Parts: sequence; structure tokens; C-alpha cells
Amino acid sequence: MTVIKINAITVPENSGDELATRFAARAGAVDDQEGFEGFELLRPTDDRNVWLVVTRWRDEEAFQAWVSSQAFSQGHRGANAPAGHGGPVSVSSELWSYEPTVRSAGKPA
Repeated sequence: MTVIKINAITVPENSGDELATRFAARAGAVDDQEGFEGFELLRPTDDRNVWLVVTRWRDEEAFQAWVSSQAFSQGHRGANAPAGHGGPVSVSSELWSYEPTVRSAGKPA
């Protein structure tokens, strides 16, 4: 069964664009990972400062295999460096885990 992992990332004011730039630079880096089904970076459209990284995985095992992979390590290197030197632009993050319960595909355009 598909699992959805949401990384809720809190960023300081005016740091969201840098977060988006970094994710755009790595777009597609996880696409070939076994069990990966999709990715979205969601920008808040209100006064929140929490961005959501939403990934879909075939199952928990596929997600855990990616977290344990060299690709994950490479994508998150520099996490302990200052933001101006490739370190995080976030002040905190929280990982949420969900599974779909009810779905609707909507009407084709």
C-alpha cells in the first residue's frame, strides 16, 4: 500500500525562495529510487512559514531503503553547515507519515 511522507519544513521569513531553488536543483534525483511514486514541494499561500515536501512511496520499506541510501546522504550533505554555505535554510522540520484512505481522481479536463 502506498505511504505518503510529508516533511513539514519551517523556514525563516524570506528563505522560502532559497528552499525552492535547492529543491529545483535536485529535481528528479529520487525518481529512480525503487518504490518511489512521486514528489511535490508545496509553498504556503497564506502567512505560514511552513513548506511541505510531499513524497509518495510504494510502501514503508521503499521509503526506509531510500533514507538509508547513499543518494539520500548525498542529497542531505551540508545539513550541519551554515545556510550561506550550503547548510539548511530551515529552522526546524517534522516528518509526518500517512496512508491514503479515500481517493478521488476527479474528472479529466
